[in-house]
Amino acid sequence: MTDPARLIATSSQTVGPFFHFGLATNVALGRIAGPDEAGEHIQLRICLLDGAGAPVPDALVEVYQADADGRYSQASEAIGFTGFGRPPTDAEGRCLFHTIKPGVVRTDPAAQAPHVNVCVLSRGLLRQIYTRIYFAGDAELATDPILALVPADRQPTLLARPVTGDPGTWELTIRLQGEGETVFFDL
Repeated sequence: MTDPARLIATSSQTVGPFFHFGLATNVALGRIAGPDEAGEHIQLRICLLDGAGAPVPDALVEVYQADADGRYSQASEAIGFTGFGRPPTDAEGRCLFHTIKPGVVRTDPAAQAPHVNVCVLSRGLLRQIYTRIYFAGDAELATDPILALVPADRQPTLLARPVTGDPGTWELTIRLQGEGETVFFDL
């Protein structure tokens, strides 16, 4: 029998209340594309809220995305475009990515609309959670096979919207639970 005094929690067993000690504090980890990378340069702002609508100030938001041509970067190719970012959220539950708008990802049998894959790690979560960010107004949304799996009334929780008065900036609020909860995917 295992001595209970010798048990040590691992990351898959608990995330908090000590989660913030393991956070990356470098907001530069939100730079996915360099200034010379081809494509439409954008800023993607994400706000993370808990079930009560309060900001989650000590989370990590990881994203992985295709380039402007719809191709995912290989680590050996990553010079001006990494395809990956991982900044922490600030006191208002926000983080910022400097990137390019991804292209259509060609898959079989149907192409996927431009999107960003998201993984959220936070206190109170026993495991990371996954979602996607699509861009409101893209013509390809109507034929995206993954978005088609989401009920129409829940799809807006996955749509980043352009920020009025701030050209090139898109914003999405991720709600962890409660009214308007973001759609999360079981991977």
